[in-house]
Amino acid sequence: MASKGETCPYDLGNLELSSSSYTECNMPSSLASRSDLKDGLPSGAGLVQDSRIYRASFSKRHGDVLSKEVADLLYWRDVPKTGLVFTGLVVGLACLFQLSAISVLSNLGLSIMAFTLPVRLLYKTMTVVHLSDGEHPFQSYLDEDSTLTDEDTVRVVEKIVLLIATLITELKRLFFVDSIVDSVKFIVLLYLLTYVGVQTNGLTLVISGVICAFSLPLAYRLQRERIDNIIKAVKLLVTRVTEIVEIVVSLVKPPPAPAPAPSPAPTPKLKLKAK
Repeated sequence: MASKGETCPYDLGNLELSSSSYTECNMPSSLASRSDLKDGLPSGAGLVQDSRIYRASFSKRHGDVLSKEVADLLYWRDVPKTGLVFTGLVVGLACLFQLSAISVLSNLGLSIMAFTLPVRLLYKTMTVVHLSDGEHPFQSYLDEDSTLTDEDTVRVVEKIVLLIATLITELKRLFFVDSIVDSVKFIVLLYLLTYVGVQTNGLTLVISGVICAFSLPLAYRLQRERIDNIIKAVKLLVTRVTEIVEIVVSLVKPPPAPAPAPSPAPTPKLKLKAK
């Protein structure tokens, strides 16, 4: 069986491993029973196809892990970690009110280096005087795999291109009045945003969004039943208002004009033969 430190040949094609270790490495179970495996090893085009399937499976698992980490942050499942991230975001954004973005990033980098460099020098000194085994204090962070596979890169680029294309198409439809109702709604939204711009700025809205992102999910988890009842009541109210508006519109709207009566078909003229 392949050991934990042994490289799985499914990615690298490391054929020095035995066939048993190959089939027992961490690969999708649907691939272990492939008919094109010879002595546990894929041959020819099967290796390329199986490698793509394995990479896609790894990318999906990586995305699921990332989503779970974001959910854990927003729901405060790890209070110290979430508190550190939340405080750092709010303090960093608040500093932008007084300092430029370059100054904030530079000071943040200096603050991190002011902690990591002395710790690294301390461990190095302890290694020199034989008080430590020479282990790097931040080795766990250095060993984390932060690279993107080809599938991850293609997926991210596709999402960005699709988002930009959708945004451009929607703006063209609104600005060039493809639908009068939607364009009027867009004008009202822009007019309301002018008042928002007078009262506040974009940075304040970003800070408010961060605070809401970290507080609303927690509030919903603590008061789920009460919030669900409020949402149901609001939905019911919106449905009733919509029905009333539809009834009023149907009453005010003039009835459709009657269809014109079909013209009678011309009668054929009979020709009389002269005697």
